Amino acid sequence: MANTAPIKWAQRSDSLYITIALPDVTDETIDLTDTELHFKGTSEGKPYEVNIKFFKPIDSKAEGSTYKVLPRSVQMHVMKTASTSASDKGGDKEEFWPRLLEDKHLEKNQVTIDWNRYVDEDEEDEAGGFDTSALEGGNMFGGMGGGGMGGMEGMGGMGGMGGMGGMDIEALMKQMGSMEGGAGGMPDDDKDEADSDDEDDDEDLPALE
Repeated sequence: MANTAPIKWAQRSDSLYITIALPDVTDETIDLTDTELHFKGTSEGKPYEVNIKFFKPIDSKAEGSTYKVLPRSVQMHVMKTASTSASDKGGDKEEFWPRLLEDKHLEKNQVTIDWNRYVDEDEEDEAGGFDTSALEGGNMFGGMGGGGMGGMEGMGGMGGMGGMGGMDIEALMKQMGSMEGGAGGMPDDDKDEADSDDEDDDEDLPALE
């Protein structure tokens, strides 16, 4: 049976920063939807998992929603959705959540505040957004990211162009040889044209008496 992975989180009005605090994670699978996060992975030889439902919907396909497996943790930057905004209250900013999960009991047992990234709602303007430099080169959820782009390794099939090597090398060498021979013949063509020019010049000269 898999162990429950510990989670740390912090937020800004428009986004969440979630850390699965496990070192050296391998064989990870991460599935983020607009309402839930599911994670499975191995750390120090033990299986772990995360199955949570967010307090409110997020935007899993937003450009800013990304994750990266780092040596000491798995970190995620997740964008909130417009539905969590305070527009109905006459504001133009998204709101701070009172907690990460819909389930208060699960939150107490599994989730802690990431104090290194925590900012009070009143201090957000001064503190600014999250530093996401650690996530550079990371993966987009549900698409062009990690595993998805990994599929681009199928482009390695372009290495199949190396399959050109599958052509008979001897025949290829002969073709190259014939091309070289043809190229070698180029000077002969030039010589013929020069000889022809000489003959034309001779025809222009008056006959000697």
